Amino acid sequence: MRALILDTTVLIDAVRGRPAAARLRDLASRREVLLTTAINAEEIIRGLRPSEQAVADALFSAIRVLPVREPDARRAGVWRREHAARGITLHQADCLIGAVTAGIGARLATGNPKDFPMPEVTVEEWPPGS
Repeated sequence: MRALILDTTVLIDAVRGRPAAARLRDLASRREVLLTTAINAEEIIRGLRPSEQAVADALFSAIRVLPVREPDARRAGVWRREHAARGITLHQADCLIGAVTAGIGARLATGNPKDFPMPEVTVEEWPPGS
């Protein structure tokens, strides 16, 4: 299974009709499995403009939203602890998104690859606005 988890930056661009929207339609037409996480869904819903609600609803009905499971939470906690021991602060949300991605062996599409320094996470950089 070729699965791609969409990070918040990619989802924002898709909702706002930027080139990412066409790129996602193309991937879907080629049977790419498009996913996101409950963390990303919350981030999108929190920041929606009223004019974006219908597009966001359509997007979320077209992709699967994955939960954060207990093994994902454990992996995220280990990453945060290990990085903190080296003086690197990782955000909880990014670690949880990365852990879900690594847990299913998917790739992560994001405009912020620096937020995912974990070697177990395969990152595809989708620069914001592209």
